[in-house]
Amino acid sequence: MPEGPSIVILKELVQEFKGKTLLHIYGNTKVDFSSLENQKVTEFKSFGKNFFICFKRGSIKIHFMLFGSYRINEKKDTPPRLSLHFKNGELNFYACSVKFIEANLDETYDWTADVMNENWSAAKAKKKLKAIPRTLVCDALLDQNIFAGVGNIIKNEVLFRVQVHPKTKVGDLPQKKLTELVREARQYSFDFLEWKKQYTLKKHWLVHTKRTCPRDGSRIVKEYLGRTHRRTFFCNSCQVFYKTSRDQIARSKKIKSKKSKIKIPRLDHQGARN
Repeated sequence: MPEGPSIVILKELVQEFKGKTLLHIYGNTKVDFSSLENQKVTEFKSFGKNFFICFKRGSIKIHFMLFGSYRINEKKDTPPRLSLHFKNGELNFYACSVKFIEANLDETYDWTADVMNENWSAAKAKKKLKAIPRTLVCDALLDQNIFAGVGNIIKNEVLFRVQVHPKTKVGDLPQKKLTELVREARQYSFDFLEWKKQYTLKKHWLVHTKRTCPRDGSRIVKEYLGRTHRRTFFCNSCQVFYKTSRDQIARSKKIKSKKSKIKIPRLDHQGARN
C-alpha cells in the first residue's frame, strides 16, 4: 500500500494535467464519472494515502488499497479501474478504490492531521494521542485520524529511531518520548519522500525487513501486531517496552547509552519543522 510520501510524488508527477480538459473517462469502476467529461481539472490534492483529482463540481478520490498502481501516459495489460484522457496525455489507475466526492475537500478533511501537509499540527497529534492511552503505539502510528499518510514502513522505522517497543501503550510513554515520536513521524515521512525520489529508500531502512539490529547486533524480531495485525520489525534489546514501573524507567536510562553506536540518517527539511 503506497504511503503518504508516495502519494505526494504522484501529485507532483501529474501536474502537467492541471487546468486541462478531461476529454474521456472510463474504467471497470461502478461509479459513473461521465458527467466530468469536458470539465477542467482544477487541482490535484493528497490527504494521507488518498489522491484527489479535483473539478469544480466535485473530486475523484483514489485510494490504492494494498495492490493499487498507476501509469502516466502508458497502459498496463490489465483493464484500468479508471482511465482519464486529455489532449496532452492520459492517467490510468489499477486495482484501487474510486469514489466521487461532491463536498468541498477543505470542509471534509482535517489537513492538520496529514504528516506531509504544510498545515500539519504536532500539538493536535499529541492531544489525540493522549486521548487513547491504552492504544499500542504500533496502532497509534497507523491511525489515519492522527498520522494521515503514515504506513507500515514509516511505523517500523519511526519506532526504531525513537527506540520505542511497538507493544508499548501510548499512555505509558514519557512526555518527552511522546513528543519525539510525533516529531519523528513527520521527519521520517519527509526523509521517505526524498529517498523515494532518489530510488534509495530501501538502502536507508534500519529495521524494516532486516534481520540484525544495526544498533547492538541483536536479532530483529518480526511479529504481526496490533488491531490491524500488520507486519512489525523491532529489536527487543534497544527498543524500550515502556511500562509504568521503576524497573522500566531504569532500563530506559540504560538503553539510552546505545544511541551513539549508530548514526541515524536524517535529511534537513524546511517543511518538516512546522
